[in-house]
Amino acid sequence: MSPKEFTESLGAKVRARRASLSLSQSDLADLAGVSERFVRFVEQGKTTVQLEPLLAVLGTLGLELLVQPAGSQTANSQP
Repeated sequence: MSPKEFTESLGAKVRARRASLSLSQSDLADLAGVSERFVRFVEQGKTTVQLEPLLAVLGTLGLELLVQPAGSQTANSQP
């Protein structure tokens, strides 16, 4: 997976989770201690977002970043 594909997928998952929690981008930014612009960049799939604020956003949404060997699937992976 390319960096752009990864960040676009991540952005879509963050956006979907935020929406499922009925949070605006501004609400999420306030709760995570980041700027609304940063949340927007994550959701847009920007490839240059910083890790520490990204982890704050993910943690606020109850999500985590998982690193695993390439090609392996988790129980939540779809074929």
